[in-house]
Amino acid sequence: MDVLSDAIAAMRTGHPHSSRTTKHAPWGMGFGATRGAGFHVVLQGSAWLLSAAEGAEPLALGPGDVVFLAHGRGHGLASAPDAHLEEFVLAPDGTWPRTWESAGDGAATVLLCGAYQLDKARAHPLLAELPEVVHLPSRIGEHAHLRAAVELLGAELADPQPGSDAVVPALLDTMLLYILRAWWLREQPAQQPAQQAAEQPGEQPGQHPAGWAAALRDPAVRAALYAIHDDPARSWTVGELGERAGLSRAPFARRFAATVGSPPLAYLTWWRMTTAGRLLREEDLPLRQVAERAGYTSEFAFSKAFKREFGVAPGQYRRGVVRKARV
Repeated sequence: MDVLSDAIAAMRTGHPHSSRTTKHAPWGMGFGATRGAGFHVVLQGSAWLLSAAEGAEPLALGPGDVVFLAHGRGHGLASAPDAHLEEFVLAPDGTWPRTWESAGDGAATVLLCGAYQLDKARAHPLLAELPEVVHLPSRIGEHAHLRAAVELLGAELADPQPGSDAVVPALLDTMLLYILRAWWLREQPAQQPAQQAAEQPGEQPGQHPAGWAAALRDPAVRAALYAIHDDPARSWTVGELGERAGLSRAPFARRFAATVGSPPLAYLTWWRMTTAGRLLREEDLPLRQVAERAGYTSEFAFSKAFKREFGVAPGQYRRGVVRKARV
């Protein structure tokens, strides 16, 4: 997988939930803080997002607007900034009701809302640097793929058909990718021409934009990241990664660290451990195979590195995940 897909896969736990809601003014819904992330889309009518972030002003939303709350902060959605908020209640089985309507005779608003369960303890830096609220206003000609996913998800929730139980989670995962892609494409200026990708003689550290959106835009850094993610088990050296980036060793190391926020080999180790954690959560592989996929030929060395990173041995980590799944 590519870096963006990997970042989501590394954090995701459990199944995402969603619902299609019709509300009639006056109305208001309060969503408590969660360990995951959530989104809201206005399909018809209008709404106000009431963020709990300090100093945040109410945000007006119109048809087609998408908001993504990356850090699980409590918030509200309402027909007006001063509307009373009723607490959003999950279904008895802990899932979101797929559709529901509110009684009333005011203007109608149709909403598409959803939530993702994420492991914040292993948050990829790409997601960690997102703002509290990502607002993607509806504009003609923008985010066509995201709009298509929204329409398909809304249709599945409004009129479930055979196979919906498989289609809806897949569409939710697709939406998350499209939301994040739209954000980082919007945040960074146009990519440098290819002939400017290599560091120029006399170029000083800090001349390149920092942050993960910039890293995915930078051809040299992106090439090194893709190499790491494609083959984390390989015994990469800084020089080899620099070759993939088209830079000599020292300029590459400076550029990678300035953009990503950590040296190349430190990021490689972090990603190996993150990959190992995901394998222990999701796969029933022998510890030897998990160690090999994480780039370790010795189970002992792997276990020592894993415990240093996670605070528990791999076996304890896996048993803890299983216990949580059974609760």
